[in-house]
Amino acid sequence: MTKAEKIAQFDPNGPGQIGSNLFGLPFTAAESEIIILPVPWEVTVSYGGGTAEGPAAILEASLQVDLFDPDAPDAWKSGFHLLEEDPDIKEESLVLRDRAELHIEALANGVPQEHAVELLASISEACEKMNAHVEEHTGKWLDAGKVVGLLGGDHSTPLGFMQALAKRHPSFGILQIDAHMDLRIAYEGFTYSHASIMYNALKIPQITKVVQVGIRDYCAEEIHVMQNHADRVKTYFDDQLKFNSYQGMTWKDQVTKIIADLPQLVYVSFDIDGLDPKLCPNTGTPVAGGLEYHQAVYLLSELSRSGKQIIGFDLNEVSPGEDEWDANVGARLLFKLCVFAGISKGLFPAAR
Repeated sequence: MTKAEKIAQFDPNGPGQIGSNLFGLPFTAAESEIIILPVPWEVTVSYGGGTAEGPAAILEASLQVDLFDPDAPDAWKSGFHLLEEDPDIKEESLVLRDRAELHIEALANGVPQEHAVELLASISEACEKMNAHVEEHTGKWLDAGKVVGLLGGDHSTPLGFMQALAKRHPSFGILQIDAHMDLRIAYEGFTYSHASIMYNALKIPQITKVVQVGIRDYCAEEIHVMQNHADRVKTYFDDQLKFNSYQGMTWKDQVTKIIADLPQLVYVSFDIDGLDPKLCPNTGTPVAGGLEYHQAVYLLSELSRSGKQIIGFDLNEVSPGEDEWDANVGARLLFKLCVFAGISKGLFPAAR
């Protein structure tokens, strides 16, 4: 059956079928314009776990997302497809996570773990393999002309994707929505810590700007890194965003400033804990404050219409709890990321 025939026969108003692909859509990867790579990895998480289960939980919850989107009602026809998880990635994450927890517990108790050096070296080696896997697979789909997104796992997972983009673009920026700066240097001894993703991103010379939004939890080391890279890092702290609004500055005006700080090509890195934790209570490191769902959506919407181009995106740190709430919010965010990336790339027109 051709893609056109699938579109003609598909009922976008019906319930998502269990066992179908992302959002219940019937398209293969080859037929889809937007490809999502799942990376179920959470080796270095430093507080709550469970993010390795995020991609599977979001896939399940995505069947509850209605396909009509007022920003682009026919966006679903372009095809959104979630690739299969690599079982080796998930298995290695589980094994190494158990080892990493012993190291983290030893640090918390102030007792150095025996063979810590060897452990950290083995975890770094595994993380490098994971990064290479991500770079290879995102690069493959980028070269096929697809819009590519990544679904973690913890926030360390998109580094390989950033490296793939750096090989295909002379320069680009990152819009980071997050509670944390993620500028720690080898946090807890882990070179590729989830808390170090933007510090590691700054090692990529093609990344000329990192614009951080919603930040409200950070340490002195991260402020120092930000100050040392003042030409490349612009941070919009959550308390300042709130203060501006209390003083009468509209969210629209603040979003205009944020987008103006970004270069022409933009990669969106979305840690779900950038949202108010009532929207993601099971995420690994929730922090009071944060963006409302529609604040984040408005920011992405304005970016997609700004004339700047979204060249890729990730969504990370979705950790399912006993109910589907975190995954439900994550699935809806993922749908909006697909829509706005598609609008930005000209796959379909914006309806409003």
